[in-house]
Parts: sequence; structure tokens; C-alpha cells
Amino acid sequence: MVEHFAINGGARLEGAVDVIGAKNSVLKLMAAALLAEGTTTLTNCPEILDVPLMADVLRSLGCTVEVNHDTVTIDVPAAPGAQADYRSVSKLRASVCVLGPLVARCRRAIVPLPGGDAIGSRPLDMHQAGLRKLGATTEIEHGRVVAQADELRGAQIWLDFPSVGATENILMAAVLAEGVTVIDNAAREPEIVDLCTMLQQMGAKLEGVGTSTLTVHGVTGLQPTTHRVIGDRIVGATWAFAAAMTRGSVTVRGVDPHHLDLVLDKLRTAGADTTIGNQEFTVRMDGRPRAVDFVTLPYPGFATDLQPMAIAVSAVAEGTSMITENVFEARFRFVDEMVRLGADARTDGHHAVVRGVERLSSAPVWASDIRAGAGLVLAALCADGRTEVWDVEHIDRGYPRFVENLRALGADVARVSTDPDR
Repeated sequence: MVEHFAINGGARLEGAVDVIGAKNSVLKLMAAALLAEGTTTLTNCPEILDVPLMADVLRSLGCTVEVNHDTVTIDVPAAPGAQADYRSVSKLRASVCVLGPLVARCRRAIVPLPGGDAIGSRPLDMHQAGLRKLGATTEIEHGRVVAQADELRGAQIWLDFPSVGATENILMAAVLAEGVTVIDNAAREPEIVDLCTMLQQMGAKLEGVGTSTLTVHGVTGLQPTTHRVIGDRIVGATWAFAAAMTRGSVTVRGVDPHHLDLVLDKLRTAGADTTIGNQEFTVRMDGRPRAVDFVTLPYPGFATDLQPMAIAVSAVAEGTSMITENVFEARFRFVDEMVRLGADARTDGHHAVVRGVERLSSAPVWASDIRAGAGLVLAALCADGRTEVWDVEHIDRGYPRFVENLRALGADVARVSTDPDR
């Protein structure tokens, strides 16, 4: 069966929604469990497709993994396998984060080049360069990253770009390296902080957590732990944009609002009222949003994962917005689908110019990645008539119970299954 979302636009979203653990954190935390023999338990995990996919990657390395609603239990053997299964790795990008832990634990790793969203090239150059600085040899052979090291030693590592994935892989290798490693220009995302928190619970010695300079004092071994995953700021921000676009009022619970300071500031500039509480916030918009410019940058800048939502709100705003994409070059593929919905949008290289219209029009559209799919659903909420959003398996990879949450907030949306052979 093939599924799509059917959305009748025009509803004003109102109410409260709970956000569970971050997709961009839980998968890396699952990989970090490889660093210690024994049972590690993660709670507040999102019930999304990527979690069982990552569980399959870990099982291919000899781990026993149980996924029970929002709890993931990982039992890591004394000698995990060093070669990840291609079929499992090819389905999600985050699987590459097993590279660092395997080099640290096994002194060898064979990881097929990962799959994932079609949002542009994401080379592993910085991952490999960092591991080489620590003493490993790495190369690409037959579509696989092959890394090995007789020993790992601390090093001074400078990242040309604050890559989240490279920071994570280097960090997880460095915690078991001999000596001190300094990672300069490290990524500072809240998900990096969450990983550091879990590593510290396991016995890692870290300094500079949350800054652009991470100092790692290598230890000889780590212990398994129990850790609660932080709330998903990208999902939380998606609901914030949904409230603004539908001229509604939505309270988002389970996310640190300070992880979204820039997002909430942009929405206030667009005319929204915001209220911040403890692990929750409310966005209320009574009129049509005003046009705002967006520039995607590494944290604490505006997240590239929210660029489709920025374009969606700009499409119905009063005035003209410019959106500049500095992270993933193919992310503007989404704009073609927005134009199908009646958006007045043009792209030129890293820039998109969007002239807001009062109301979008319904059409069948296709999601090319997780966030593009969510952005199309938000746009469909502001369209006349019935919109069908296809390829929703992408959305399911990042948004648990998306349709159910939308319906609870007042949206007219349904998940529809069809037989492709009929």
C-alpha cells in the first residue's frame, strides 16, 4: 500500500502539543552506546522510522537492541563487530556516526557510505581527516569507509566547517584515545551537548561543552548508562511555524525554548506573540504574518532543517522575503513543490525570493525529504481545497504521530492508503 496525507486547508491550529526526543540526537546516542560493554538505556526516544533502522545497524554489529515505545535498550557485547551491514546503513545518513565509536572500541571500522535525505552532498572528508589526526588510516574502498588504527592518540583538530557529524565522530573516537584532544570550530548544536552529557555520564572527561572548542581527556574505558534524550527543537519549531501560518495559538511542550531563541525572535518580527515557560512555549498569531528574511547557518544560527518552514511561512506572508541557504545546496528542490501550491517563489543559487500571497491553492505534491514534507503539509494548511502530500514515509522519519497531532490541534487531515496496482 502507498500512503499520502490528504489536507483540507483553512483550519486555525489551536491547543497544545507534546514533543518527544530529538531525532538528531537519539540516533547518535544509540551509536555512542557502542563505546561501553553492557546495557545502555535511552528514554524519551521518538517513535519514528529511523530508530528501528538504527537498531538494525547496531544489530549488524552484534548488539541486542529492544525498541519499546519511547525506550531503547542496547546490549553491547565485549567485542562488537567492526563491519556494518550495507542494507541497514544505506537507509539513513546518521548511521555513519558508528564510525568513531567502532574505531575507538575495535580499532577498525568498515562502514558503507550512508544513504538518507536527498538534500545535497554531505562528504565525509572532515570525519576522515579528524580520525587520521588521531592516528587512524582511512580510505574509501568499494563504496565503504574503511578505518583502522593500532592506537589512537590525542591531537589538535581544526574543522574547516562546524560539521555536526564530523564533531560527533571525532568526539566519540577521542574519548578512548590516549592523551588530550582539542576540537576547534566544533559544532555547538544542543544535540552535541546532549551527546556530551551522555558521554560524561559514561565516564568521559570533557571540557568546553556547548562551545566551539571541545577538549577531550581520553580515558581507558567507559561504562553503560541510562540517559533521557532532549526534546526535538526542530519538531518544536515546526509547530511554532504552523501556529504562525494558520493564525492560530499553539503551546509546545517538552522542548527547551532557549534552543529556539532565534526562531521565536523571527516569528515575533513576523507579528506573533510568544510566551516562554519551563520546557515549553506558546506562539500566537492573530493576523497575517509579515515577511521576514532568513539565513541558514550552524547553531546558534537558523537551522537548515527549518528552511522549508521558513519558505512556507514566507509564501503566505505580507511582503517579500529572501531565504539564503548556506548549508545544503539541494534543499531548494522543495521550492518547485511550493510553486505547485501557488507560491510566488524563485531561486537563484543559494537564495530564494518569496513574494507572499494571501492564500495558496491545493495540488498534489511530493516530499523529497523529512523537512520538505513537513513544510508542504504546513503550506497545505493554508491552501484552498484539498491537497495531497505524497511520499510521506519521509515525514514519518522525523515526526511521530504527525497526523494525530495535527488533528488534535484542529486540522482537517487524514492518512490515506491506496493500492498502487489499482
